[in-house]
Amino acid sequence: MNVTVSRMDMLTPVLDRLVDPSDIRALEKRDLTRLADEVRAEIISAAAETGGHFGAGLGVVELTVALHHVFNTPEDRLIWDVSHQAYPHKLLTGRRNALRSIRKKGGLYGFTKRSESAYDPFGTAHSSTSISAGLGMAVGRDLKGERNHVIAVIGDGAITGGMAYEALNHAGAEKSRLIVIVNDNCMSIGPAVGALSTHLTELRETPKRNGSNGPSSFFETLGFRHIGPVDGHDLDKLVSTLSALRDENDCGPVVVHVVTEKGHGHPFSKPDKEKYHAVGPFNPETLEFKTAPATKPTYTKVFAEALIDAAKKDSKIVAITAAMGSGTGLDQFGGEFPERCFDVGIAEQHAVTFAAGLATEGLKPFCAIYSTFLQRAYDQVVHDVALQNLPVRFAIDRAGLVGQDGATHAGSFDLAYLGTVPNLVVMAPSDALELRHMVATAAAYDEGPIAFRYPRGDIHGVDQPADARLLEIGKGRIIEEGDEIALIGLGSRVSACIGAATLLREHGINPTIADARFSKPIDTDLIERLVKTHRVVVLVEEGSIGGFSAQVLTHLAHAHLLDRAMIEPMILPDRFIAHGSPAEQLADAGLDAQSIAARVLERHRTAARKVA
Repeated sequence: MNVTVSRMDMLTPVLDRLVDPSDIRALEKRDLTRLADEVRAEIISAAAETGGHFGAGLGVVELTVALHHVFNTPEDRLIWDVSHQAYPHKLLTGRRNALRSIRKKGGLYGFTKRSESAYDPFGTAHSSTSISAGLGMAVGRDLKGERNHVIAVIGDGAITGGMAYEALNHAGAEKSRLIVIVNDNCMSIGPAVGALSTHLTELRETPKRNGSNGPSSFFETLGFRHIGPVDGHDLDKLVSTLSALRDENDCGPVVVHVVTEKGHGHPFSKPDKEKYHAVGPFNPETLEFKTAPATKPTYTKVFAEALIDAAKKDSKIVAITAAMGSGTGLDQFGGEFPERCFDVGIAEQHAVTFAAGLATEGLKPFCAIYSTFLQRAYDQVVHDVALQNLPVRFAIDRAGLVGQDGATHAGSFDLAYLGTVPNLVVMAPSDALELRHMVATAAAYDEGPIAFRYPRGDIHGVDQPADARLLEIGKGRIIEEGDEIALIGLGSRVSACIGAATLLREHGINPTIADARFSKPIDTDLIERLVKTHRVVVLVEEGSIGGFSAQVLTHLAHAHLLDRAMIEPMILPDRFIAHGSPAEQLADAGLDAQSIAARVLERHRTAARKVA
């Protein structure tokens, strides 16, 4: 099915008469297929206007319709793992009119969110959580003596995560009534990898029929009943299968293996399941994207190129991704060095300890993980890497705020949680060349673990591939000498400090601008000099309390220098920043150039009054 229809000429008579899922339950079976077609067309029309993660949702339209037709939501709990695929769910649960606000400031969140709707019983955005949450709900239901159903929908990519295995192990022993739907589309963001993915393929291609000797189900060995595979685009089969489960009286967990196609029915003639996982706005008639392709290099791209350059010179360099090959740029590395690139699936804990094992054998592992996902492997960073002082290199993408993906994906905490760990060096590049320096520095550093964190999006500065050099550990740099006011930025906020300096010069203030480079260890000589020679020292970082500023303040307290200048930390506020554009988020957080300049002017006036 190819849908290329604008909203103006799209007829949606079934969808138009729905208020909430109770109306879906009242529909005749013959109307369900029409409803699925209308939902798919509406999602494509909305995606044409707003962009977003619509590929996963298009693949589960029929499943979503069937679930809300069969089960009594929200009394029956429906949990979408990750919830990239929840656009049809949102549309059918009273949020149709707001669908075009999705991922915009003040609009619908791109994932399920408890505070947004009673039909979202659990907020998700990271993977592999649905079975654990669903089992908790099922056991809670049993303890209360209630009889509602709990359904967890998890993809074949998300089920590779270790937490999902732990939940399956517990659920198989607990025996509470829980329905787990495995949405098997052979994809996460990229193609699914690993032995379980291979097993699902075997089950899909050679299902057991009438007692024949098909492959044994992994889920059955854990105490689940296994139903399927079921065609996830056949509404009759879905409805009959789910209705039978709903009406059964016996207890116990069950897995329903549903086979779908990611992006099913999307309008593009040559589907690219990974590329169209998320898209920008496009013209639904011509299928041309409304936003011109990016011309500036991104931090991710520069990292990938710098790592390839380093690996050409050093055969010990290997790279690890946790199912984010394209997102981290390691797909480029894998193209150059396929035998030295490892995709471990959605398994960040394993990725880190796997890297530690490689390091013990004298290899130089680069573990490239988004900041928000590295949180999942904190114990492994501490226990398996830092405690043994193993030289694992952490390339931390999406550090800081991430725009429309919102609080669940923001890299807000890595500076704080890594800064507490002994033996670990933490860097942050302010531009393209600095990132190349840090990749080269990490490749050469063998005294222990080292990390460098960089933001999402276009990179600052001109990329100069040939100029990468090694940095002295723990040493920052002065970008511009000034007087009275010192702006010390870390990573992404250095460019904001430069922008703030331009604004401040309009008020007769000529600040010193420094690039800290290192959050741990900090450049104590540079910081002490600036504190001793400036009345106001502003520390700016795109991270939570406990990061770079905390390191600086602790040092100054120990050096008895806190009274030498007015020290002003500018960090992320102690709250989760709502989704919006990157500029809106930075303004909300008070970390854009205008906010820095305003804070400096306020503190400059305060310092002047004290002197007077």
